Amino acid sequence: MKKLLMVVSAADSLTLADGTSHPTGFWAEEVVESVRVLREAGVEVTLATPGGVLPTVDKASLDGRFDDAVTSLEDLRAPATLSELDAAGFDAIYLPGGHGPMADLASDPALGALLADFHDGGKVVAALCHGPAGLLSAVRADGTFVFAGKEMTVFSNEEERQGGLNVPYLVADRLAELGGRVTTGEPWSSTVVVDGTLVTGQNPQSTVATAERVASLLSA
Repeated sequence: MKKLLMVVSAADSLTLADGTSHPTGFWAEEVVESVRVLREAGVEVTLATPGGVLPTVDKASLDGRFDDAVTSLEDLRAPATLSELDAAGFDAIYLPGGHGPMADLASDPALGALLADFHDGGKVVAALCHGPAGLLSAVRADGTFVFAGKEMTVFSNEEERQGGLNVPYLVADRLAELGGRVTTGEPWSSTVVVDGTLVTGQNPQSTVATAERVASLLSA
């Protein structure tokens, strides 16, 4: 059985561009549906957070569809500690979104080291919606971005604008500045980009398609 490490943000707030604090966390659909698709495909999923902290669901993502699933997902009540894990025990790593990753995963050194190990080992690296903010942590000691030159997608600047949240930075722009080849589809479209073993999805509408592509790569 293939094993996948899902790294969920432990942040419960994001400091906005104007200095105010906005409640956030992980996006319910992106975790619940990704776990469902992957497990139905026979993939063993382990959830982890920085510090093993109990993750906070972004209340804006609770619309009745996934509320019960979030409550019943045992992994969210006892996540593994990110810094205690290594790539050797897994075949893939997966970063779901919500604005939370912008607050903690984007600068987490343990995640950065893990992502480099997964990439260098030819293993699957996946990120969804704001999850690609976590890729920003993957900068080597010499200053080079692990995923420079890789084609990828992420929650687009236009989607961020339409969402109306005054975010402290635009993930798409940060990734491009580091050398990522960022491409995005129409706002709120299901858009998945695959470049070798890197799989990225643009938004919550891309959740199922992203997880399916990861499962397909793991079964190849």
